[in-house]
Amino acid sequence: MLDIYHFSYGWITPVLAYFMSVTGCLLGLQCAARGRNATEGRVGWLIGAAIAIGGTGIWVMHFIAMLGFTIHGAEIRYDIPLTLFSAITAMVVVGIGLFMVNKPQPTLRSLLSGGIITGLGVGTMHYTGMYAMRSSATVCYDPALVALSIVIAVVASVVALWFTLRVKSFLATVGAALIMGVAVCGMHYTGMAAMHAHIGHQAAPGTGAEAMQLLAPLIGVSSIVTMLVLISVSLTEIENEEALPRMWLTSRHRPRPRPAEPARPVAQYAPNPQHEYRTEELSYDGAGAWPRRVVD
Repeated sequence: MLDIYHFSYGWITPVLAYFMSVTGCLLGLQCAARGRNATEGRVGWLIGAAIAIGGTGIWVMHFIAMLGFTIHGAEIRYDIPLTLFSAITAMVVVGIGLFMVNKPQPTLRSLLSGGIITGLGVGTMHYTGMYAMRSSATVCYDPALVALSIVIAVVASVVALWFTLRVKSFLATVGAALIMGVAVCGMHYTGMAAMHAHIGHQAAPGTGAEAMQLLAPLIGVSSIVTMLVLISVSLTEIENEEALPRMWLTSRHRPRPRPAEPARPVAQYAPNPQHEYRTEELSYDGAGAWPRRVVD
């Protein structure tokens, strides 16, 4: 079995990976808060949240951590199309989860469903990124740790989607982003701990890009864009921020709104032959009509 190193550059890669994960999640929560009650541009805010959380908070974190990953005695290269596909996967699945739960009356069922879909998608992103790694070593995985990493991804996704619904103040958003960063990094390093490398008989990979050639430019550009967008979003006020809606178990448990009561007609007055006046006393029977009772 070959030796695997996850911290080839010391603690700089895990600390930087955690920082970028927190930054992306913070930006995503800020976008989700603005799209939660926005009268216009809701779709745009949620797409921005999906790109921030899925792209920066998850994918960029994953590959920053991979910069410190080496296998002793083996060369590592990355398949460019598969690496980019893993980034798209992360953003798409986070977007699906956000659109499932961010609605005027969220339900617990939609939260769990969205969290499961997002968590499985994040796991797919992680292992697609690992499959994009080309090496002369033979790589295998511990099924128990793989399953644990998927469970962590699902739980983290449910918590993250819940945060997009419930957090309001900036301090609460920062706290939620710190927790989400721990969950994302925990999922990544649990999945990496499941990996084992053995001496392979295949030749060294001749195609693909080295980690610094491919990942450093992508990570650098996305990091700069993320920081600029975060500053811009932080300076934008949240519109129509009202009390957070109550979450129901399912849509059937949500109370039905009472039908609007029709406008009460104005009482009519008419003279009688004896020059006296009669008034019509009106009462609403709840069935959509105003029956009349004449009182002299």
